[in-house]
Amino acid sequence: MGQGRVVQSNGWPPRVVMRKASGLRTLEAALIRSGLGPVAGVDEAGRGPCAGPLVVAACLLAPKAYDKLAGLDDSKKLTEPVREELYPIITRLSLAWNVVVIPSWEIDSIGIHVANIEGMRRAVAGLGQPPGYVLTDGFRVPGIPAPSLPVIGGDAAAACIAAASILAKVTRDRMMVELDARFPGYGFASHKGYNTPDHIAALNRLGPSDEHRRSWRNVREAAGLRPVATVAEEADAVLAGEVDPVMSEEFQVVRPDSRVATGATHAR
Repeated sequence: MGQGRVVQSNGWPPRVVMRKASGLRTLEAALIRSGLGPVAGVDEAGRGPCAGPLVVAACLLAPKAYDKLAGLDDSKKLTEPVREELYPIITRLSLAWNVVVIPSWEIDSIGIHVANIEGMRRAVAGLGQPPGYVLTDGFRVPGIPAPSLPVIGGDAAAACIAAASILAKVTRDRMMVELDARFPGYGFASHKGYNTPDHIAALNRLGPSDEHRRSWRNVREAAGLRPVATVAEEADAVLAGEVDPVMSEEFQVVRPDSRVATGATHAR
């Protein structure tokens, strides 16, 4: 376990001297010694894929959990069996945890970055125990009801973020396996919705499924849709009175020959 001492200097608020702690716990330990605990970590899975949901998790680890979670690391560096082994340990030993799922249609509606921020807000707000401090992976998240700090590469630097990353990754992977059964032919169980060559080939062959993100360029191209920028420009023209959407065939977002697969027809 790491140790620290409080330093007072010239009337400034006391600061905590960081000491080396066990594993990934250094940052959490310093915050707790400062009276800012308990510390929650927040992370996501699914920013990059062109199909499937974005999953965000928040996790408050109990002090005794760290010894039994010595294998914690960035979820992307762990094998799937190791993540599955750690998942029930994290849920059992956490003071509180929460997982939020943002579906592909909502990502298309508000954008992936806004969806990520909104997901982190919801994940923290849904914790059964309010955190004293929140560590987020990578960027600042406004609107969290507690002091927070963005940590670059947080899932490899803070145990609570690493735990949240595993909760998010395992949850999303399981969902993609279920989607593979609903939408056979795309290979969701193997590539989890990421833009692998096999996935792109299936997307071009079958057209997008209901779970593909229409705001992704490759999905729009496979569906025969115009780029998002073109649609936005045309919407601006309509608002300015330059185009009559009723009279203009070009205003139709979905072309007559577009291929948009549904749950019943995607494999035809």
